[in-house]
Amino acid sequence: MKEIDVWEHVLKWGIAQNPTLLEDPNTWSDNDFKTIENTLQHCLSFIRFFCLSSKEFLQKVHPYKKLLRSQFYEELLNSHLNPDSEPNDNISLPRNIYSDENHGIIDSTIVNLNIVSIISRWIDKVDVNHKVSHLREFYLPYKFKLLLRGSRDGFTPKKFHTLCDNKSNTVTFIKVKETQKIIGGYNPLKWESSETWGETKDSFIFTFNNKNNLFKDAIISYVKNICFAALNSKVRGPYFGYDLIIRAPNESSDYDEFRCRNIHYERRLRDTEDTFLAEDYEVYQIVRK
Repeated sequence: MKEIDVWEHVLKWGIAQNPTLLEDPNTWSDNDFKTIENTLQHCLSFIRFFCLSSKEFLQKVHPYKKLLRSQFYEELLNSHLNPDSEPNDNISLPRNIYSDENHGIIDSTIVNLNIVSIISRWIDKVDVNHKVSHLREFYLPYKFKLLLRGSRDGFTPKKFHTLCDNKSNTVTFIKVKETQKIIGGYNPLKWESSETWGETKDSFIFTFNNKNNLFKDAIISYVKNICFAALNSKVRGPYFGYDLIIRAPNESSDYDEFRCRNIHYERRLRDTEDTFLAEDYEVYQIVRK
């Protein structure tokens, strides 16, 4: 169920427990609101109000604001009015709803629909600077078609280019070994084995420290030197500027270098330029539904 449906069903149940009340909250007295609040006291904390759209909030929650703690309601209202408002850490993310609408969006061992929704917003530049956008209902306009998974297909540049060359609009996810960190990048251009640089203003790289706590220290870094957005090379994997590096000694050897720097993109993804080990990596081509 969508969150608005959960809220409406809970509310409907609460009113049904008090048959003397009319359904219209405009007719309720303060005592009536208190009665419904007491009825729903063990349910309200489980409603993910921050996941509702502004329209849903205005039409379906605002008329019942007396049911909510005043401080909570002010934080909720502020999240809709102020895009720079900082959500606190204990707000739940949207539920991973595997409905017919979401079926087949992605088949990943690294990321979930929360991250897919965030990446899709960044690609389409939807609410990019809105600090609570990741708490709203999922934004899923794309299907993510799996092109390569390292644990299935191997970790060589040759396999990457065999499966991903001439494919545009790709997203790479890398799971850093022995951590919860996920690093990756989006490339709207086709990958090639041509020993050339790809030029675009729309590529970006990113990191999430934990797929279940998305915006705590999450970083998105857009390309700043568009002439060096992506490097095409037969001895490299998905390679973003000199900022997200995946390289091997030769095209048939496994990658021996995963590294992050800060040269051609706006922000640094890691505090260190030391190499790291990858537990797995995946490359997807996105296709609009």
